[in-house]
Amino acid sequence: MRVNGASQTALVTGATGFVGGRLAQALADDGLRVRGLVRDRSRARDLADRGIELFEGDVQDAKSLRGAGEGAGVAYYLVHSMGRGGDGDFEEMERRAATNFAEMAKREGVGRVVYLGGLGDQPRSKHLRSRQRTAEILRESGPPLTYFRAGMVVGAGSESYRTLRYLVQRLPAMIAPAWLSTPTQPIAVDDVIAYLRRTPEVPESEGREVQIGGPDVLTYGDMLDRMAEALGVRRRPRIPVPLLTPWLSSLWIGLVTPVDAGVARPLIEGLSTPTTVTDPVGATPFGIHCTPFSEALRRALAEDPEIG
Repeated sequence: MRVNGASQTALVTGATGFVGGRLAQALADDGLRVRGLVRDRSRARDLADRGIELFEGDVQDAKSLRGAGEGAGVAYYLVHSMGRGGDGDFEEMERRAATNFAEMAKREGVGRVVYLGGLGDQPRSKHLRSRQRTAEILRESGPPLTYFRAGMVVGAGSESYRTLRYLVQRLPAMIAPAWLSTPTQPIAVDDVIAYLRRTPEVPESEGREVQIGGPDVLTYGDMLDRMAEALGVRRRPRIPVPLLTPWLSSLWIGLVTPVDAGVARPLIEGLSTPTTVTDPVGATPFGIHCTPFSEALRRALAEDPEIG
């Protein structure tokens, strides 16, 4: 990776998370110097074992970020507040975190910020709206931004994938609220990592939005059927319940799966908004041919430690 003509450090926030951990490892595989921003270095021993530099800090605390961006040509912003805080304060948490990070990155001379947010135009979900506001703050207050937008990211460890699997495995039949028919465009986590790691080598991506998605446009109901096929079980009959709200759905999912209701709620609320790629132009220069959904599921199941 070269930014502004010189080899640079890559700063990865959320380096212990589902996407951030994979990205940090991938960048290290590319031979880059990687600095992982983590809240607790004791939870990142696998990264330290790979020779990844750990910087302990919290995006909620501006002072703790001092020095995180020094020498970084690119900084990946992969943190969010989903499941942290109540309904009344997560938007403020995300605003403060994005502001702190953007101001630090600009002050310390980071060449570019790369952010992964969500798809969906005029979303009804507060969480999706907050992700869009995060992009605006990063763009307004920080270095040049590449803003990736994706729908469901499919891979072992993804809460969306785990929710799909648990629903298919645990229920002989499933209620069918209206959001099961909303179209989405899932993408394999390997493809997301490919876009993120290639960003500094694609000059056209600087200062623009890049919508990414797999080749399949599906409903959530379609994905449940594909999961059943991948698991080798019969498709679950669905009982129509058109008035079941996303809020009630999240409580129901919290009861029948191990997924925390605080995480399930924003996931389900997001399903009330179509999350498909509406402008593919930004992704074209990357030249990435994305994985079909059924293959992404097969890979996720093969890597899933909970599948015996």
